Amino acid sequence: MYRKILIPVATPQEVEPLLRFGADLLDPNGELRILHVIPSVTIPEVTRLWRSSVNIVIPAHETGAALDVPVEPEVRSGRDVPSEILEVAESHSIDAILFTLRGERRGHAPFVGHTATALLQHAPCDVLIANHLALTGALYDKVLLPSMTGHPPPKAMLLAEQVAVRRGGIPLVTLDLSTGGRPGDAPQGGGSDRRTSIITPRGIAHQHRRVYLPKRLLVGRSRVMSEVILAAAQRERYGLLLIAEDPQREEGPLITRRLVEEVFRNAPCPVVALRG
Repeated sequence: MYRKILIPVATPQEVEPLLRFGADLLDPNGELRILHVIPSVTIPEVTRLWRSSVNIVIPAHETGAALDVPVEPEVRSGRDVPSEILEVAESHSIDAILFTLRGERRGHAPFVGHTATALLQHAPCDVLIANHLALTGALYDKVLLPSMTGHPPPKAMLLAEQVAVRRGGIPLVTLDLSTGGRPGDAPQGGGSDRRTSIITPRGIAHQHRRVYLPKRLLVGRSRVMSEVILAAAQRERYGLLLIAEDPQREEGPLITRRLVEEVFRNAPCPVVALRG
């Protein structure tokens, strides 16, 4: 799906799971690039942190060899971490940036707050954010893809199908969470009111489900969006939840740092967010 994926990391523990997840999204002969940014430009501080920083990215070669994918490690220093990441993405013609959120909302981890927001807003390529459960390699029985406009964007469908194929052909379920319809159309107690099933050209079972949502439920209540998505995942028994930017939405971008953090914090299942 991607020719070059950039993976910013801050700790050694992130390297292997992110590389393994990224390898599933690579085109044949694709490349993974691991990047660690030292958040300083003062010589004493950079000198002190350089050796440990190199030790974070160098072991990526071993994981790349095990996965049979080329991995290029890089260490940079700069006061502004997201600017360094964005510069690498542009200079190396990166197709996607893959990372994970860490720390508490008010903590100082570099991918919470400023960095995540900057990458979501300014990256010249796709941005993929995976929660820790999505990186454990645990098996799950389906990929769940909710859409607020009725039809998931093609790139999200491509990603969902790619993951389904790499996970042994597990089924794909798209959840239509668009508002509209009549209250009488919804089944008693809420839930899905229409289901259709097909087999994709790659042999994946694809089921499309329509969930009735009254429009008044979402007006002026941005937090309800994450609650609706999590409730849908709960009903579908915790597959991999893929939330994706939909360029056809009239209300503005769906994938924001706040929504990502809300979903990641409360989802008891693997989650990946795609802003493409």
